[in-house]
Amino acid sequence: MRTTLLILCTCSFLAASAQRINREALVRRHNVRLTEADTLASLTVGNGNFAFTADVTGFQSFPDEYANGVPLGTQSVWGWHSYPNTEQYRFDETLREYKLEGRTIPYAVQIKEPERNRKAVDYFRVNPHRLQLGNVALVILKADGSRAGISDIKNINQQLDMWTGELRSAFTVEGQPVQVSTYGHQQHDAVSFKVTSPLLALQRLQIQVQVPNPNGQFKDVGNTFASPKHQVELSTKATSADLKVTLDTSIYHITLGWKQSAALQMENNKLFLRPGNVPQFECTAMFSPAGSDVVPAYVQSEQSSRAGWKAFWQSGGAVDLSGSKDKRANELERRIILSQYLTKLQCSGPYPPQETGLTYNSWYGKPHLEMHWWHAVHFALWGRPELMERSLDWYFKAAPLAKAQAQRQHFDGLRWQKMVDHEGNESPSSVGSFLIWQQPHFIYMAELLYRHKPGKAVLDKYKELLYATADFMASYPAYDANKKHYILGRGLIPAQECFDAMSTFNPTYELAYWHWALDVAQQWRVRDGLPRHPKWDEVMQKLAPLPQQNGVYLATESTPDCYTNERYLADHPAVLGAYSTIPAAHGLDTTVMRNTLQLVWKIWKWDDTWGWDFPLTAMTAARLHEPAKAIDALLMPIRTNTYLKNGHNYQDGRLTIYLPGNGGLLSAIAMMCAGVDADKGTNIGFPKDGSWKVKWEGLKKMF
Repeated sequence: MRTTLLILCTCSFLAASAQRINREALVRRHNVRLTEADTLASLTVGNGNFAFTADVTGFQSFPDEYANGVPLGTQSVWGWHSYPNTEQYRFDETLREYKLEGRTIPYAVQIKEPERNRKAVDYFRVNPHRLQLGNVALVILKADGSRAGISDIKNINQQLDMWTGELRSAFTVEGQPVQVSTYGHQQHDAVSFKVTSPLLALQRLQIQVQVPNPNGQFKDVGNTFASPKHQVELSTKATSADLKVTLDTSIYHITLGWKQSAALQMENNKLFLRPGNVPQFECTAMFSPAGSDVVPAYVQSEQSSRAGWKAFWQSGGAVDLSGSKDKRANELERRIILSQYLTKLQCSGPYPPQETGLTYNSWYGKPHLEMHWWHAVHFALWGRPELMERSLDWYFKAAPLAKAQAQRQHFDGLRWQKMVDHEGNESPSSVGSFLIWQQPHFIYMAELLYRHKPGKAVLDKYKELLYATADFMASYPAYDANKKHYILGRGLIPAQECFDAMSTFNPTYELAYWHWALDVAQQWRVRDGLPRHPKWDEVMQKLAPLPQQNGVYLATESTPDCYTNERYLADHPAVLGAYSTIPAAHGLDTTVMRNTLQLVWKIWKWDDTWGWDFPLTAMTAARLHEPAKAIDALLMPIRTNTYLKNGHNYQDGRLTIYLPGNGGLLSAIAMMCAGVDADKGTNIGFPKDGSWKVKWEGLKKMF
């Protein structure tokens, strides 16, 4: 009898532990709810290629008020613009030659003199830049005929339902209720609205479309409408209207479609859509490079969004922290869910994303390839490798330019630059031009895809780019005949960007990453039936050792004072990266790394860091079997580790959103749950003292 009871209890326990996560409940318990107009809490709908960010009205009604918060942007992967190059600036005017390790290498840098060269640098940094495509606002007229301002929006009840992608906005103006439902279509770059209000019958609600001017600045939030520089041509049909926007050589279309009766009017380059005497009004704004005769109806956007988001949430991984005793668990789970939502709609397109995604321009809208790992790798670790692969395939497009740059600098293979445009053209930068840690990222991501689907298809697709990436890595180090080894640098800036390019050499993280990636490239050759590449082996075997002193790893060999000089205790604690995203490589000693983590934890100026530094630190702690420190790193109460109500990782007033932080968080969580190759166990990043109850499924191990 006791044996039977034991068997029944055991079976019951196994069934409970194998129970799948209720994903809908998990997602929906973190739906965003707003009861006031918070300019840092604007909410976005989109599909990875296109995003529309709305205020509390569900439209973009108050762009000026939100300009210093999370702006009300409308951006796409295809919408770019360049100012005319009237002075015929040439890119070679941005180049300056440096004599480094016996080589003369031209780099595109921010030259200050002579004036023409400085202006050439400015031109190629600014151009091309991503466009804010348009602003779609809800104009609300008060009883006296004046336009309602943000202070007139009362009784706010707005909710983003991440399970369906619906943004529901309810509020009153002078006691009159307004309800708005907003959906982003998942196959078209379109946003649809359904407005319900007695103000419609009073003809006090209008939809306004206007096109902002690009401002040519580092940050463009899309609220510059005065003195339009673009041309707008309007063509109409019974229930649709097309705006053809021409700005220099950039041409695109904003096409409106609606269901109920409405009147159109152009005033001062603004298009007004005025609904008739109806209780409810539905319309869609579609953005496209070439225009379209077919605009999806509201119901089609609704169906597309509901189906697309449900499929997304039911795919790949999930993490449930409910039941944990640690009071921080709900906040961590909230960050996880919102980060998945944001990175899916902001970072899953066919190009490496910019650091502020498809909301507003930072660095002129240009992507930074050293951040591509942080934007995209988590998709593969969460069992959605196809979302990472979309942007990985961009490297085929950029390869000719990467090859040309390597040749210009007298290196082999392909050199992947830090700051590029959507075509792969490099941007002059006195920092970015000297960064190298983006170079192994392609090998890392290709290996993740091969791991997901080992076989000839992945191998054949990516091997040539991977081999050429490794060729550059083998040709870049300089041989030191005195020390009889290869060094990285001089002429580099490591991931911790506070170092001088001309004097810095042998950063710990880059040395380890270089060795690991070349080793993976050799594995690809073996899989491909090829012999190991002798040059790659020579560089691996003779690469300078990881620099250490007093039992800790140095940030770089060239700065033995890196822990006593305050200059080097800010920015990214990149030394930890040597045992964070990659396993122990190039002779890394885990005891020395543990000492390094303890020292960095104690003396680092954490107030002067970036959002991805916290998951970087957490992953190092997890690999070192210090789970409490991993959790503390992820939830460290530092400004740059703030996650807003909408889930965005806030940095400061310049970067109110920072998607590498969101992506890094997801990669760290996947590793902390599923573990790494070197560990047989799982949940390596969570304390085993009973304070955390971690339930997960569908996640993949990290290398």
